[in-house]
This record gives sequence, C-alpha cells and structure tokens, in this order.
Amino acid sequence: MLGKMKRTPLYDEHQKLGGRIVDFAGWALPVQYTSITKEHLAVREAVGLFDVSHMGEFFVRGPQALAFLRWATLNDPAKLKVGRAQYSMLPNDRGGVVDDVYVYRTGEEEYLVVVNAANVAKDWAHLNALVGSFDVELEDASDAWALMALQGPRAEGALQTLTDTDLSRVRKNATLALTVAGVPARIARTGYTGEDGFEIFTAPEDAPAVWRALLEAGATPAGLGARDTLRLEAGFPLYGHELTDATNPRCTPLAWVIKDKPYYGREALEAAACDERLVGMVMERGIPREGYPVLAGGAPAGRVTSGTQSPVLKKGIALGWVRADLAEEGTELAVEVRGRALPARVVRPPFVPLGKK
Repeated sequence: MLGKMKRTPLYDEHQKLGGRIVDFAGWALPVQYTSITKEHLAVREAVGLFDVSHMGEFFVRGPQALAFLRWATLNDPAKLKVGRAQYSMLPNDRGGVVDDVYVYRTGEEEYLVVVNAANVAKDWAHLNALVGSFDVELEDASDAWALMALQGPRAEGALQTLTDTDLSRVRKNATLALTVAGVPARIARTGYTGEDGFEIFTAPEDAPAVWRALLEAGATPAGLGARDTLRLEAGFPLYGHELTDATNPRCTPLAWVIKDKPYYGREALEAAACDERLVGMVMERGIPREGYPVLAGGAPAGRVTSGTQSPVLKKGIALGWVRADLAEEGTELAVEVRGRALPARVVRPPFVPLGKK
C-alpha cells in the first residue's frame, strides 16, 4: 500500500524518526511519532513541527488577479496589502463550499492560494472553470513547494535561530520571503493549531535540511493525529467533516468570512435556510466521534462531525450540526456513545485558551 501513495520530500525524515505512516488523501504521512497526546501538548506548551507538504499551492497572476479572486472567494482579498494573508472559502453555485483556503498576496498582481490536499484536483478544475474572460494566469505549483508548519508559543524563538530576519516584526497573517537555515524560503505567520507559529515554504530539495535544523532548534516532530486534535480544540473546521459541498457557511461560526461583494454563487448561498447550525459541544463523560447522533429530549437533533478527548481539558469535545433552535450557547443536549445517551453542552469554540500574537 505504501508504494502506491505519494511521498512528500520529508518522507525519509519521517522514516528515520520512526513515524507511523498512514494514507492521508493519497499521501504517505506520519499520524504520530511517539504519542498524539505528547505531540499535542508539545505544541500547546512549547513548539511542534508538522510536514504539510501535501497541501496544494496555486498562483493567480495578472492584471485582474484581484478581480478574479474577489469573484471566486467569500472573503475580500481587496483588503490585502502585499505581504498579507486571509482565511477564505471557495463557494459553489448550490449554497455550499468547494473548499476552505488561505489566500496570500505575494505581489502587486500575484496571489498564492493554499488549498486542502484532498481537494487539489477539484479546486484546480473549479478555478479554471471560473476564469472566463478574467485576464489572469493560473499556475498549479503544488509540486514545486515543500511546506512545514512550526507551531507553538516557542515557535518564534526556534525559527529566529535560523534566520537574520527580525521575526518579532512579523505580524499574524503576514508573509514574506527570507532565508531559513541558509536557503531561500517563504514564511507566513499562519497555522492550523490556534497557537502562534509559522508555515515555511521551501524548495523540495531544501526541505530535509530545514526540517532537521528546526528539530535541532527545539521543535518536537508532530503528526496528523496531533494536528487534528489541535485544530479541534481551536474550533477549526476540517473540509469533508464540518464543511462540504452541501454545507452553507452562513450557518456556521465562520460566517464572518462572507463579505458583502459580488461573488460566485451568492444568490444560492443567501437563499439557503439555516435549519441547522454548526456548534461546539463539551462532554464531561464519554468521547464523541464523527457520525455519533446528537439528541435533545431523547429524540434525534443532529450529528457529530468531529470529536475527540481534549488533551488539555481531559474532556470530550466535538463540533457538530444541530437543529437551529438548539444552537444557543449553554443548551443541554446528549450524544449517543455506543448506545448510551451522555450529556453534552453547547459551547462557543475555541474550547481552550489560545496563544495570541
């Protein structure tokens, strides 16, 4: 099976570290090295390092790059100066989402769009279908980059030992080109854990040396398991779970991403009713899992989309869709865990206090 999966430029590094390799969206990636809990807490308390080279990278260039992205995304890239980034989504024409993405303005007429690994082919086809008469050039640069995520309260200190650039001046959602461990790189003060940190883009051939240098600077290698528990504690969605082609972002805590401007599929998105809402839930007993039924008064009221035992809270936490009349914070519900209805309470994510920058 492993031979059929794609390998990132860091595959050999994972093997040397004893990473347990799994298939993730067709990529051979480590789910953990030691334990998910240890890696999770290393990120919350110090600094962890992830291989996210499986993510897709598209460049949008040309005189109408901004106009095109304003039409193709829900957030408004007109607010981005060169060197700034924003979380966004690609809407479809049915009131749902093609993908959630990050948009970086890397030049006056150039933007970098980072997309989820499982959606690279779908997103590429979608954006090309939208180009129409826009004067833009699209480039799929996914194979031209390795990508690492350095996350945690000590991320700045670890990376600072490998660059002459003053990282204290790099704000959240900033991006810039610089040198890391002696090689050209691009960094962004972004990430998927809720902690401070940086995503580091390098040429594939440079990635192993940068990876080893970051570990020597104090980072703990972390796998997909910790990445998932961290993003869930932060209340971040995972495409294919909280967000899908059929879920309306207006009905989620991420509705802020929708800006008042023309965009593809706006009529369908605004017409859809929010009969269900995406909420966070906490359980004192039991561990919620994807697909578990949510109950109100013993009757079906929704479903869990992502759930785990929080390593920080040591309680069950979940994201899930529930009836709109049950979405208010503090509402008492239940989650059916192996045939038992266990109490759950609606809360507003994030589930844990997160690092600030």
